[in-house]
Amino acid sequence: MGNCCNGGGGTAVGGADFSPGGGPNDAVDYFLTSNGHHGLFSQIELSLSASNLHDRDALSKSDPMAVIYGKGRDGVLKEIGRTEVVLNSLNPKWIRKHTVAYHFEVVQTLLFRVYDVDSQWHDLDVKMLKLDDQEFLGEATCTLSEIVTKTYRSLTLDLVQEDESNGSNHSRNFGTLTVHAEESVISKTRTEFIFRCSDLESKDLFSKSDPFLVISKTVESGAPIPICKTEVLQNDLNPTWKPIYLNVQQVGSKDTPLIIECFNFNSNGKHDLIGKVQESLADLEKLHSVGQGEHLSIPTAVGQNHHKKICKSQLFVDKFCEKVEHTFLDYLSHGCQLNFMVAIDFTASNGNPRLPDSLHYIDPSGRPNAYQRAILDVGEVLQFYDSDKRFPAWGFGARPIDGPVSHCFNLNGSSNYCEVEGIQGIMTSYTNALFNVSLAGPTLFGHVITTAAQIAAQALAHNQQKYFVLLIITDGVITDLQETKDALVLASDLPLSILVVGVGGADFKEMEILDADKYGKLESSTGRVASRDIVQFVPFRDVHSGEVSVVQSLLAELPSQFLTYMRNIDMQPST
Repeated sequence: MGNCCNGGGGTAVGGADFSPGGGPNDAVDYFLTSNGHHGLFSQIELSLSASNLHDRDALSKSDPMAVIYGKGRDGVLKEIGRTEVVLNSLNPKWIRKHTVAYHFEVVQTLLFRVYDVDSQWHDLDVKMLKLDDQEFLGEATCTLSEIVTKTYRSLTLDLVQEDESNGSNHSRNFGTLTVHAEESVISKTRTEFIFRCSDLESKDLFSKSDPFLVISKTVESGAPIPICKTEVLQNDLNPTWKPIYLNVQQVGSKDTPLIIECFNFNSNGKHDLIGKVQESLADLEKLHSVGQGEHLSIPTAVGQNHHKKICKSQLFVDKFCEKVEHTFLDYLSHGCQLNFMVAIDFTASNGNPRLPDSLHYIDPSGRPNAYQRAILDVGEVLQFYDSDKRFPAWGFGARPIDGPVSHCFNLNGSSNYCEVEGIQGIMTSYTNALFNVSLAGPTLFGHVITTAAQIAAQALAHNQQKYFVLLIITDGVITDLQETKDALVLASDLPLSILVVGVGGADFKEMEILDADKYGKLESSTGRVASRDIVQFVPFRDVHSGEVSVVQSLLAELPSQFLTYMRNIDMQPST
């Protein structure tokens, strides 16, 4: 027999390579990148075993093989890989592992199918097998999120067979399939840098430059995607910035080109480029080891040709240190939960909900409005990380029946509790609220942020490993900007992140002030500065057909915000 090895109580055939953790999976990666997604990810190795499989062979036990598929949002299956064939076993433990890229912000559905391979095909490599020629033993499906959040990252699924006559699944026992996920070591590697520049050009007329660095990676299209930045240093032409940190999976690999740009900060958001370099992590490590700098350059255009001007300024790497640390998945697999909360804008500027031009209009055809789409996009991801799936839900800017305008009322209509059951519970409560409140105003965020912060503070006081994500959906610019800033600065010390989604055609430019990625850390009315960035803002109309939702792309920031908080308070995963 060709390609044989022992394992799982039987003999394995048809596998040319049993090395654990080959390269990234092309099928899943292609699905993600083709949908415009290039976020933070971890490499996950999947191991499979089965128990009590159905015996299809008359004179011996079955010879099982498992096939793994990724299932896209459109229902299309893409094969990820196949295990080897284990001979004469109803309880196989397959040796071959398959590597997939775990993306927090995308619901990644997996389908597993188990086949009994006929003995006449045992000499073929499993990649060459025609599945229609094999006996189907059963299938199981789950999401990757369900696996990585389980204790020990193992999930056992019942194998079923679909009844082609009525489309239902047989209830009889076809055995079970156990999927185990292991995060690769490279996903746990964090690199610490200290960058320094010398002889920077002064871009300000009456003072020196206020420099900061932005580190970006390039994707297939060639466009740079920012992944990290330093603080702004005032009036400094020879700056040394505070340490910054990068996970290897944020970059891709140590050889992935990185673009490091030095800007002069301007309060209007139009920052001046001082110069840039392109180096990989390996290049930066070498610069540190030899103690040399790299000259910055500025792109210039001469006619149809593009050149770069080499500057006198240099970038130095004063510190380069790699170490393995606890990852986002380490916390999840040890019981830490993400709790989803939502707050919905019921101000009058949304328009009469009974009219089709209203942002709150409920289409009889079932087509979701912008508020409903935002809830679904975020909720479908976060629901897997919350065990009880009971979500606090509020409205603001409306007048409940026979009451004054409220800037934080329970969406379910209760005066005693704010939670609803599941994402469908949010959707139902939202629809019901539209017919039980009068839209009013103004648009105030402070109340709902303070209420969410109180819940997070209570969990922290009880030493619960929980992290909260508040989704605020609004159609207009807030009128309590300073009060909102004050609430956000206080909340920055709590296990809380806030996603603000703007719907409709309003000018949301002022809302971007809340997002520290563009305007620096928030400052309260008392002069206190936020300990970290907890707000991400996006106008929902930026979503393009066929791409991963802009709201889901915002979720890509959450693992980093989560880890920043956990490391700030030195909280370790529960044991």
